Amino acid sequence: MYDDVLLPVDESATAGASAVVRHAADLARWADATLHLLYVADTARDSVTVVGTDVVDALVREGESTLSEVGETLDGLGVDHEGEVLQGDPAPTIVDYAREVDLVVMPTHGREGLSRQFLGSVTERVVRRAPVPVLAARAREDERLRFPYERLLVATDGSEAATRAARHGLDLAAALDADVTALSVVDDTVGGTVRDLVGDESERAAGEACAAVEADGADRGVEVTRRVVHGAPDEEIVAAVDSTGADVVVVGATGRRGVDDVLLGSVADRTIRRALVPVLTVGETPRE
Repeated sequence: MYDDVLLPVDESATAGASAVVRHAADLARWADATLHLLYVADTARDSVTVVGTDVVDALVREGESTLSEVGETLDGLGVDHEGEVLQGDPAPTIVDYAREVDLVVMPTHGREGLSRQFLGSVTERVVRRAPVPVLAARAREDERLRFPYERLLVATDGSEAATRAARHGLDLAAALDADVTALSVVDDTVGGTVRDLVGDESERAAGEACAAVEADGADRGVEVTRRVVHGAPDEEIVAAVDSTGADVVVVGATGRRGVDDVLLGSVADRTIRRALVPVLTVGETPRE
């Protein structure tokens, strides 16, 4: 399913053999994929003062050292890998590199060298623009990083983007022989009069969205449980992670409101920030 997996790293990836590195390694080993390590030497940082090539060389050396340490960990785990240090703006550099792979695994925290923190503008921009699915995983002690995944939580609103994400999630579930919960949230956070007018229609649309995932799952031999709930979408998705025992959340990078919905404050972004399991986002930018 994945032949090449991209893992952007910084020196936080070397701390205690980062759990995200190990998670990416587990996934790559299962898929028999090559894990591509990418260190972006961000020379646009406010803290960087370039004198000739000295600072650039220092950043490159720092990246090479990081790749070497992470590579040793991957050697010990028996994972095929290669690494590269590139200079530039982190998010566009990652997106450009992603055109050559099948999946991006984004650690969602890091140092200032990756634009303050991976969980922030870099992740948001990569999720929005990447031509391949992005698996965002937080390297925190409370994060649950288990692989292989046994249950996937697929969030859907019936939009084209959600359907595309759901089908990718179902393909992954089929490859893993995993179960799926299809979750659609009726957003009760809108105002009272508007909520009353659209309530029945929203309920019907949510049910149809889940039914579509169930039908697509049947085509792949995947067991799908339907669930329609009411509330704020990101809050209900996060709650469903616990109630279903999901190992990963699958969600479209955009929803019914279009591409602006993936900016800070969107369902996808807030889910990435709050969920204690990895979040797999699927966008709509085609690979060139």
